[in-house]
Amino acid sequence: MDAIDRKILAVLQEDGRLTVTELAQRVGLSAAPCHRRLRELERAGVIRGYRAVVDGAAVGHGFEVLLSVTMDREESVAGFEAGLAEIAEVVQAERLFGEPDYFVRVVTADIAAFQKLRDERLARLPGVQRLTSTIVMKKVVDNRPLPT
Repeated sequence: MDAIDRKILAVLQEDGRLTVTELAQRVGLSAAPCHRRLRELERAGVIRGYRAVVDGAAVGHGFEVLLSVTMDREESVAGFEAGLAEIAEVVQAERLFGEPDYFVRVVTADIAAFQKLRDERLARLPGVQRLTSTIVMKKVVDNRPLPT
């Protein structure tokens, strides 16, 4: 990966809807070589996809909670992770070294919807020993592009 590839990545992280022609102009290439580089970045898995960034509050998911999850047994990890993957309100989950075992980001319409989700689905996942909920007050840094 060279400086031009890094510039392509930086530009696309800011605006993923650019045409190849617009992207090429911004990175100082003609369209054909830019297109080849773009396809190679996609093929290599450097660019994993394209999507819209949606305002959760605008679509009824403005209540956000960070959960710390402590597991009671290691052999439950696969079942827990499979269960998390099936819950649409779980928008991010990360397994950690040390305590807690997981950080999970959940979005719902409001606190009542979160309580129901927590009690009826999240707390019942395999191996869950403890859930600690922290309500997000405000996003300070969100969806920041990766440094290139």
